[in-house]
Amino acid sequence: MAQQGNQLDRVKFCCSICLDLLKDPVTIPCGHSYCMDCIKSFWDGEDQKGIYSCPQCRKTFIPRPVLEKSTMFADLLEELKKTGLQAAPADHCYAGPEDVACDFCSGRKLKAIKSCLICLASYCEKHLQPHYESPAFKKHQLVEPSKNLQQNICSRHDEVMKMFCRTDQKCICYLCSVDEHKGHDTVSAAAERTERQRELEVSRQEIQQRIQDREKDVKLLQQEVEAINHSADTTVEDSEKIFTQLIHLIQKRSSDVKQQIRSQQETEVRRVKELQEKLEQEITELKRRDAELKQLSHTEDHTQFLHNYPSLSALSESTHSSSINIRPLTHFEDVTAAVSELRDKLQDILTDRWTNISLAVTDPDVLLSQPGPGPEPKSRDGFLRCSCEITLDPNTANTLLLLSEENRKVTFIDQHQSYSSHPDRFTDWRQVLSRESLTGRCYWEVEMRGDVSVAVAYKNISRAGFGNECGFGYNDKSWSLYCYQNSFEFYYNKISTSISGPRSSRVGVYLDHRAGILSFYRVSETRTLLHRVQTTFTQPLYAGLLIWPGSSAELCKVK
Repeated sequence: MAQQGNQLDRVKFCCSICLDLLKDPVTIPCGHSYCMDCIKSFWDGEDQKGIYSCPQCRKTFIPRPVLEKSTMFADLLEELKKTGLQAAPADHCYAGPEDVACDFCSGRKLKAIKSCLICLASYCEKHLQPHYESPAFKKHQLVEPSKNLQQNICSRHDEVMKMFCRTDQKCICYLCSVDEHKGHDTVSAAAERTERQRELEVSRQEIQQRIQDREKDVKLLQQEVEAINHSADTTVEDSEKIFTQLIHLIQKRSSDVKQQIRSQQETEVRRVKELQEKLEQEITELKRRDAELKQLSHTEDHTQFLHNYPSLSALSESTHSSSINIRPLTHFEDVTAAVSELRDKLQDILTDRWTNISLAVTDPDVLLSQPGPGPEPKSRDGFLRCSCEITLDPNTANTLLLLSEENRKVTFIDQHQSYSSHPDRFTDWRQVLSRESLTGRCYWEVEMRGDVSVAVAYKNISRAGFGNECGFGYNDKSWSLYCYQNSFEFYYNKISTSISGPRSSRVGVYLDHRAGILSFYRVSETRTLLHRVQTTFTQPLYAGLLIWPGSSAELCKVK
């Protein structure tokens, strides 16, 4: 009875959230009690709803009740602990439907913490102790709890399967090895596990290497995005400044024209006003003279007429009509025509230059204002006359690249080659350069399998590390055409240009070093221009190849 009472006490004084004895007990408005921290955490999860409930009776409260420690309840728990009250095993210690149960617990079973491959049984912490304490269990093999221990038993001989048949690729017991599997290639399960574990580690290393490679690729792409964004932002800012200056220049010229027109307008109006005033004075004088003559003409006394006639003043010299320069009403239309002509010319210039600007946006390396001194070949014979024999330099090849005996073909292999140490070798990028330097006019072709980058680079391109300063097309010392399975992409100084069109297994490269021309062609029955760069080369160039995993490339003899 005392034991039953003790168990009853444990149930009454346990928190229904953590299933342990109450700690800092609090009683909520519905009358149920919980640990202070437990009910706080439970209600924190209901903050978004704004409605707080009891985990047992589900009664709700608004607003969130204020919690106060139940001092009397806490004191009672302390007294009961002194009389031997202990926490019952929490519910989470008992085995559920998905858990491995202890095979030796009676009644409600506890969770197993280990399984024994020799006993073929699972044990909770209490029932596992003999395996730790008794020498009889010293050689038993303990593993994480497993529900599949019976799978280790041979269904035919009811023996533990400690052997592995490599012929049939299955686990067997010792009796199977001398019975139906007699003569087969059999080893111990431990030995097969060791072999498979070794293969597993190799696979993991390959996967981890690929993860590192992809992470580096992702990082490079992120750097490329940052470079594109930075370049675009800078160019937009510079373009806005230039166009603002152009607008200010036009506005200033507009103001100058306006000022000149107003000044000329003022001069012309003043000249006309002066002439008009002079003419009005002459009209007044003529009217006065006419009045005098009219009065004299009406004199009836002949003597008086003749006496007064000589006293009339002579007429002043009249303003000649030729001195009045009446200009046409189109006096300033010449200016309008001149401004219109300027507008049309500026519009033509902007239209012409806009094509160059658009090309520069889509292909920053094309400088149409710098034509080469010599024509680029158009026919196969023309390219043949420029063809050159190129071989690959083993001292530059990454150790994951295998070169052919003639040093014309390179293949990516997942095994480091025993190349001697050399300062010219690419340590991380899977790249190789040609032995020959390229100047003048050169043409060569590359036959590819898989993903390959066809490039040219200066000799002083960096070799050590995986930084942009080493990768073809990711710096200002190399130009590279990336040839993927379904597309082409040109790279220079981390800026990429997508190229449309079907993929070809062969690419031709034409270089006119002096003219600063570098062209890439898709080669099939005909040659199709993929991309052309026109720039200034300051050093001799070397042909380069970047080989992706599972790919290869060969420098072909052009025929």
